Amino acid sequence: MPAHPDRNKIDQIIAASIEQAEKVLLLVIAAATLWAAGHDVLHLFETTSKMNLADLFLLFIYAEVLGMVGAFYSSNRIPVTLPIIIAITALTRMVVLHTKDQTALNIVYESVGILILAIAAYLLSLKDKLSLEKERLRKTL
Repeated sequence: MPAHPDRNKIDQIIAASIEQAEKVLLLVIAAATLWAAGHDVLHLFETTSKMNLADLFLLFIYAEVLGMVGAFYSSNRIPVTLPIIIAITALTRMVVLHTKDQTALNIVYESVGILILAIAAYLLSLKDKLSLEKERLRKTL
């Protein structure tokens, strides 16, 4: 039984609406990231003239979030490895910030989390390479 013509039009409207909402939310994320980064940089200069490693990790996280939003706008997709790298950076920042206050076991747990995320990012990069090779083979055939 063929699909109702009005149903296809409704599906297209819904899909376009969701796509636009996604773009608006990503713009909000980019603006909020820029605001937060600016706020943190100003706070660093106002309170102390010393920047520590944890502050640099935080700025790096902001840069990675902006890079992820930029990647979406340039390719209409977010590479899965980018959020994993952001998570690795966030966990590393936690280890650096809270090493003195935590038990050794908690630091080991966070380190294992970083290792698991790194392995996942590596495996996903292999999958991407394999996909690119398959695409090249299809084009040559």
